[in-house]
Parts: sequence; C-alpha cells; structure tokens
Amino acid sequence: MHQREPTVVALCGSLRDESKTRIALTEALAAARDAGASTELVDLRDYELPMLNAADSVPDARRLQETVSDADSVLVGTPNYHGSYSGALKNALDYCGRDEFSETVVGLLEVAGGQFPGTALVHLRTVCRTLNAWALPTEVAIPDSNTTVTEDGIRDEQVTKRVARLGSELARYAGMPHYPEMCESRREQTIVGTQTDD
Repeated sequence: MHQREPTVVALCGSLRDESKTRIALTEALAAARDAGASTELVDLRDYELPMLNAADSVPDARRLQETVSDADSVLVGTPNYHGSYSGALKNALDYCGRDEFSETVVGLLEVAGGQFPGTALVHLRTVCRTLNAWALPTEVAIPDSNTTVTEDGIRDEQVTKRVARLGSELARYAGMPHYPEMCESRREQTIVGTQTDD
C-alpha cells in the first residue's frame, strides 16, 4: 500500500533504565524493519519536556513534534500505572496534537506487572480518536512483565508473536489513511491510459 520505505517511530512511555516497555518496543521495531520500514525509538529520557505550559517554548518539544509528524506510523508503548498510561507519556502526548498525529497509523502496546492489563490501551485508543489518528485493531497487552519480559527479550511465545505482528502491521499499513486518494489516483491513471490507447 505504501509507495516508499515507511518510517515507524516508537514512543516509550517509561523512564526506567531497565524498562520492560522499551524492551517490548525494540522487538516490535525489529519486526517493522523486517517488514521493510525504517525505525526510530523515541526515548523520553533524552528529551527535556517539563510539565506542559502552553505559554512556554520548549526546544525538545519541537524536536518531538517533528519526529512524530515525519513518521508514517507511530507505536505508542506504556507501562500500566494505576490502570492507565504513564504520566511521562501523557506529558509527551500533550506536547503533540492533530498536526502531528492526524491521519497517522498508530499501534498500541501496554506492559503490566499484574495479570490483567488492557485499560491503558482503552485510554490511549480514546486519545488516538481525539487526535484523528488511525489506531490499528491489533494491540498488545503484556501481563506479568517481571517474568514475561527480561533483558534478553520476551519469554512468552504467544506474546512474542503478537508483538511481531504489531510491528509488521505498522510497516504494512503505513499510509492507510490515504488509501482512498491512492485508489482514486490509480483509477484516473487507468482512465487516462485507456483513452490514450484508443
């Protein structure tokens, strides 16, 4: 569907040095590369993003906005904090808006220490709708992360497959919001070609 090498950017909502979320995002990005995408991991530890004050000018905020805006697909990953996504991710998303996310394909990934993850994904899906982004149906909720995710990667085979599927789909469906325009353009080219042949 995409006419050039797509760019997939992952936003890591965890600031921990030994982040399980970062490990899972890295595996998803590897799958996206295998599917033909160029990838980038946005590590929020590398950004100076004070709590949002719309009156302030923040250089790193502009850097974040440009990175997200230039992406064809964005993978949003978060640890589950009290049944929702992290404050660090919330603040980063607050610095962005529809200008950065509108008509962008988004994948969602949540990592939880307990057995019942998923609520953070629901909240992030609502954010995606508000930003006019296209959230993929495939999403990943990783439970029991203390044993499921280690520094060597994801130990659960089914979770590994689902993370890889999400990464692959972020590459495959990049540009999907523009599919109607692409179809119309091809239809017009076909009509012109047919008229020329006559």
